[in-house]
Amino acid sequence: MPKDFVKPFCPLKAHSKLLILGAGFSGQRIAKIVKALGTEVLCSRRNINSPGADFQFDSKKPDLPSIDSLKDITHVLSCIPPSNNGEDPVLTRLLRHLEKMPLQWVGYLSTTGVYGDSKGAWVSEKNTPKPEQPRSIRRLACEQAWVSSGLPIQILRLPGIYGPKRSALENLTGSKGKIIEKPGQVFSRVHVDDIAGAALHLINKTTKGEWPLVVNIADDLPTSNKNVLNYAAKLLNQPLPRVQPFEQAVEEMSSMALSFWKENRRISNNLLCKELGYSLLHPDYRSGLRDCLKYFKS
Repeated sequence: MPKDFVKPFCPLKAHSKLLILGAGFSGQRIAKIVKALGTEVLCSRRNINSPGADFQFDSKKPDLPSIDSLKDITHVLSCIPPSNNGEDPVLTRLLRHLEKMPLQWVGYLSTTGVYGDSKGAWVSEKNTPKPEQPRSIRRLACEQAWVSSGLPIQILRLPGIYGPKRSALENLTGSKGKIIEKPGQVFSRVHVDDIAGAALHLINKTTKGEWPLVVNIADDLPTSNKNVLNYAAKLLNQPLPRVQPFEQAVEEMSSMALSFWKENRRISNNLLCKELGYSLLHPDYRSGLRDCLKYFKS
């Protein structure tokens, strides 16, 4: 990773050691940046042969990491989703290990889906969660379990995540390359590098006593998928995708896809950016897609 890339990020303080549980797309990006800043990082994956795996943790299997392998962990970030019954696999299986660690900060990656449908209105951390989708109800249950765990927890709520090799650029060149038009519908997003940057920023803020329990991590510009795909087509110098009215698209949608389109909200990042002072690397989808273009291969 180029040295210039890590300049905007805040390193963790000396002698820190970060454990990332469930280090997939977001977790791996965070791990690379934290390592580049000089902090030791350990990552779990369900498969030990997965990229970046230091040890295996699969909540459906009986094996657990030994406490010796997790010695001196000071910070933990859990990226693992809830189980089907709404329990948190980390707390269910690893809480006794976590309680023995000299933890200074524990982050839990949750979803802004817990806010439910606001009919396109802005929502912030001050809004009472009103999840409507089963997966969001499970997420809120896990948030509450983390808060009750007694660990030094901070909940990071994320909207749609995109980044290099996983963006509208790839969607344009694949089977998803069509515009679904639903007047008034918007989605909030965040570039994966801003998840990493914000997490590091928040950790450093907690050392100064600034520790809000819940923080939204989102960019400045919620917008329609139509606008995002139009800009992606412009960057790739490709014709615009075909437009399909939402009423027609519904007939082809999976139940999961349809659930996203049933909710409409704008996620406020005022707490993160204005009150806590984080400067977004990619404040909107245009900046984020220009970054993704550097890594794009058609």
